[in-house]
Amino acid sequence: MTVSHASVFTPMAAGLPPDTDLSSILVDLADNHVAAPKDVDQEGLATVAQGAREHGIPLSIIIVPGNPGRDSDLRDLATDVGRSEHGTILVLSDDWAGTYSDSISRHQLERAEDIAKYRGHGHSTEAAQAFVSRLEQPEMVSWTAVTGVLLAGTVVAIGGLYYVKSRRAAREQAARD
Repeated sequence: MTVSHASVFTPMAAGLPPDTDLSSILVDLADNHVAAPKDVDQEGLATVAQGAREHGIPLSIIIVPGNPGRDSDLRDLATDVGRSEHGTILVLSDDWAGTYSDSISRHQLERAEDIAKYRGHGHSTEAAQAFVSRLEQPEMVSWTAVTGVLLAGTVVAIGGLYYVKSRRAAREQAARD
């Protein structure tokens, strides 16, 4: 039996969490940059979004009830909303987070997502605040500096080995003469 590699490696289509209506989310975001079910405290989330905006992060927050089948659905939803809203979009479920931003790197978003995950149902304001706090923190390590030091160290090591080998070769040549 022949297996078609095309069917095996076909990427999955982007999906939104179940029972998600993109147009109603966009309408709900219009007033306070928060879209959440009725039982979620939108006041606290709106305060977090407003605080982030005051610090230069154009944040919109979306709360999805429960956890979707795949955590990547949250990023897909954030990306779809980001196409219309622009800025930074944070989508939170009970235990997961998904993000999109047109101004913040994926690395910074993932770093901030990690601290916002696994807060549980009812702690979305706390998760959103943790996300914003992590985005506002400067990175502790400059990866450019680390790469530069490693590269310089490699060049010095190669130069040192070349020097040692050339001295050894010169000694061996002098011993033969």
